[in-house]
Amino acid sequence: MKKIFYTLLLGGFLTANVYSQKIDNLLELKEKSKNELFHNLGKAPRTPAFQCEGYWVWGSSVIQGDDGKYHMYVSRFPKSLPFHPGWMVASEIVHAISLTPEGPYKFSDVALPARGAQYWDGRSTHNPRIFKYNHKYYLIYMGSTHPFEEPSYEELTLDSKWCIVGRANKRVGLAVADSPYGPWKRLDEPILKTEPNTFYSYLTSNPSPVVRKDGSVLMIFKGRAHTENGGYSNMALGIASAPSIEGPYTVQNDKKPIFQVEGQGEAEDPFLWEDERGFHIIFKDHVAKFTGEKGGGVMAHSQDGINWIVDEDAKAYSRTVEWEDGNVEMQGQLERPFLFFENGVPAYVFFATMDGPGGFENATKSWNMVIPIKKK
Repeated sequence: MKKIFYTLLLGGFLTANVYSQKIDNLLELKEKSKNELFHNLGKAPRTPAFQCEGYWVWGSSVIQGDDGKYHMYVSRFPKSLPFHPGWMVASEIVHAISLTPEGPYKFSDVALPARGAQYWDGRSTHNPRIFKYNHKYYLIYMGSTHPFEEPSYEELTLDSKWCIVGRANKRVGLAVADSPYGPWKRLDEPILKTEPNTFYSYLTSNPSPVVRKDGSVLMIFKGRAHTENGGYSNMALGIASAPSIEGPYTVQNDKKPIFQVEGQGEAEDPFLWEDERGFHIIFKDHVAKFTGEKGGGVMAHSQDGINWIVDEDAKAYSRTVEWEDGNVEMQGQLERPFLFFENGVPAYVFFATMDGPGGFENATKSWNMVIPIKKK
């Protein structure tokens, strides 16, 4: 495995100062930051970019269509189930529309609904990424299935049969359409399956692809491995490539992860992009390894997509948010970052978020929010 370089703030964990509460000096940190994203984050509108009555909503992806409108693809699942793990067994990807990139987005249609337990993605579709290439629209996503009856709120727990099977069946898939309104044709098989004796032998998930100028694809994804005790490993990030969007996809780096901190699965929710300088990612700092903030964001850079260097000033975003009304507040969760580009430059960053003091079980509502990025 090629060596992966990373830096740790102050040479180690900031265990005495891991931010699990509101950061009171957020504005000062942003002003002094040398991180190109964190320093330029603007004030977030209070109006949700997308929310849906009666549903939990989570990560989104946005594209401008041929009609000039902005099209968001976003996960939702009923509030009749607990947030975690309701997304694992009952999520669907829906389509919403706005006249402006920041929204708010209004529900249009269900893009990828449940389609039956016999399909590999028949029970849940989640983590959408939308692309347009050669006059077609492509949705890359996570799908899963299970053969059981519908669970009740009380029955659906992390150690229930629905969750055990639903988690083990998570795979990365692809759907294609001629229009952002569909209809969507899903491939019969996942584009990124599991493989024995690898870090992704248990599941593949959280795809974040880049379509390059020649049509080839480089895609970061999350994997877990089977363990000897019948469980699964911590999270790790890997990299796969394909000659075209429809595949076939091959895991690179000798099928070893590109981000895996020993004993910790803290590199999650990656967003990958490419510019003239190379490849870049932002991801969730799950245990405050790089930023000193649990659930904050990390930025890293690479020339080849395999060997990564964490940014000298690692923090890319914070769970503490500066709002347009002047308030500074910490979100219960802030995940699934998605950058929207205008003329090749990041213009907005979207997040899945929720209320509460933290922890999925403490929320009463979730929504997608957006933060404008200041122009340099």
